[in-house]
Amino acid sequence: MRVLLLLLLCSAAILSAQEEGGEPLLYDAALTGWSVLIEGRGQVGVADQEHFVWEDSVLHVLPRTQAGSIQPFALLVTDSSYSRYDLHLEYRWGEKKFAPRDSAVRDAGVLYHVHDTTAFWAGSLECQIQEGDTGDAWIIDSRVRANINVDAQNFNPTDGMIEQRGSTGDRRYARVPRQYCWEQPGWNSIDLEVRGDSARYYVNGHLVNAVFAAEKPGATAGEWVPLRSGPVALQAEGAELYYRSVLLRPYEE
Repeated sequence: MRVLLLLLLCSAAILSAQEEGGEPLLYDAALTGWSVLIEGRGQVGVADQEHFVWEDSVLHVLPRTQAGSIQPFALLVTDSSYSRYDLHLEYRWGEKKFAPRDSAVRDAGVLYHVHDTTAFWAGSLECQIQEGDTGDAWIIDSRVRANINVDAQNFNPTDGMIEQRGSTGDRRYARVPRQYCWEQPGWNSIDLEVRGDSARYYVNGHLVNAVFAAEKPGATAGEWVPLRSGPVALQAEGAELYYRSVLLRPYEE
């Protein structure tokens, strides 16, 4: 009976997502279609970790661990790669925070075009989820171009100059700050319009960031090649939070 109920709930979630114009990427306790990577441990089985737990159609991050305890960072990564699509998800913060970020603002993120999981965080592009900074673009072992306001040094679609930002030398990370933070208490929505080597970030329906001409390191030193596809990943970065309605719709021109 319990198995039948779970199957019915999964079917209902899939039908609801299809009605909204996307296929659900998360829909069951087995986290089908995803893999878990934990810093310092590598890939682990879903049953062998407690970072990502499926509860009543919501992904609960770090639900069972003691507040303030040391928790390694982790990624939930899709087994499939994607290139041109619309990604929708919703999140809200929990109460607990964990070392080494127990004194910092709550932090998480959505990675896309993941291209190197040998390092942590994985080489990719990121839409930051952070208290007060949701919508920042983090560029990890990659580089992009963006429209940057000369004075504020943040994204501005109408008053800025094209600038390249990305990894250089030993520096793996670069950032394109969002134009404005539209985060609100409770549930928030993130929508990414990913079109190969470009992407636009929306928070609660507002355009907050955009990048284009994404590249990743090539096979030879100093070489850069287009970054147009890769898996999607959700971060666990020292804060309890909830993800729901993770939907992906392939984009067709």
